[in-house]
Amino acid sequence: MTQDQYIETARLQAAIESYLGIEGNLIFDFLQENNQTKLNLITVNRRHNQSFLFHSLLGIDKLDALQKMLEYVRTYREQESSYTIQWAEPNKKELQTSYFRAKNMYEALDKFYYGRDVNSITVFSIVLNPVA
Repeated sequence: MTQDQYIETARLQAAIESYLGIEGNLIFDFLQENNQTKLNLITVNRRHNQSFLFHSLLGIDKLDALQKMLEYVRTYREQESSYTIQWAEPNKKELQTSYFRAKNMYEALDKFYYGRDVNSITVFSIVLNPVA
């Protein structure tokens, strides 16, 4: 990667963070998959100290994946439904609430459980939010 590519990578990541309004709470996880670059954008919620998948996509390389992710974050509210998931960790009594954008409730649950054992958190409800 050239210096210009590093600068463009940093610019795109900053634009995504700024657009979402969650600076410092995003993880850009890049993986190589079948000669393409997969970008998993992960959010970190500081209140309940959990991370969740925001969105995954494939690009030709890191820059292409970041450009596609920026386009996604600019339009995802119009493309996907909003879901509320209420959940708790097994040994804690406090009920937590998290929000996801997804095509359906199964995709919302996939984002919720991304990177964790399904038995590590109990889901009490998943609700499709009304369109505003």
